[in-house]
Amino acid sequence: MLKIRLQRTGRTNVPTFRIVLTDSKNSTKSGRYLEVLGSYDAVNNVKEVKADRVKHWLSMGAQLTGTLHNFFIEKKIIEGKKINVLPKKKPIKKEETAPVAGTPVAAVAATPAPAEAAPEAPKPVEAPVA
Repeated sequence: MLKIRLQRTGRTNVPTFRIVLTDSKNSTKSGRYLEVLGSYDAVNNVKEVKADRVKHWLSMGAQLTGTLHNFFIEKKIIEGKKINVLPKKKPIKKEETAPVAGTPVAAVAATPAPAEAAPEAPKPVEAPVA
């Protein structure tokens, strides 16, 4: 399946992207692509797109990534609604402590600690045998 996606180029902390047509099995960092369809400079917000080639490949069955789908709607290359590309938040799970020896946690917390009756008498210290 053909995909239209962003391929990162540029230096460290200066991202620029190519808009490329590639096979979905190729990694974005592999450098393999069939055609360069445009570029995007994220620092200066410069967007260049070959709109006629994008429309051609979309008519041939190429798929867009979510970010480029929203990008092309913004540039009015395709029509439709933008899609949410942010990852979904996972619900926070409360960690439960494991009960000791199979007793319920509530029962352990409800029972008061027994008070010490009397301190034990000190044991006599035996003399070491020489």
